Amino acid sequence: MATIMVVDDSKTVRNYHGAILKSQEFEIIEAENGMEALEKSLDADIDMYLVDVNMPIMDGYSFISDLRKQANYKTVPVIMVTTQEKEEDKISAYKVGANLFETKPIKPDLLKSYVDILVKS
Repeated sequence: MATIMVVDDSKTVRNYHGAILKSQEFEIIEAENGMEALEKSLDADIDMYLVDVNMPIMDGYSFISDLRKQANYKTVPVIMVTTQEKEEDKISAYKVGANLFETKPIKPDLLKSYVDILVKS
């Protein structure tokens, strides 16, 4: 079973994304910020990340940048899901290594499609 980490400071958002992904039989690991996500990644084999931008302690951009420095996570899929909508936000996400960029709330069918492409294929 593939494991997906949901990184967001909002418990509601983590529950929302988690429910969508659990319906597809994925194991879910949650983290409230980038620092916690990095720590949890040390003890797990993560197949994909859903990451918010604005979080305390370590934001999503810093998290992805640090994640990509780790040999075993250089190519793991990352979807940034955020309320940020500006073009420069998307560019920043792609520059640090995100694979996709979506605004909240992501539609369940769209998230499922992305997971089918990035994890199941």
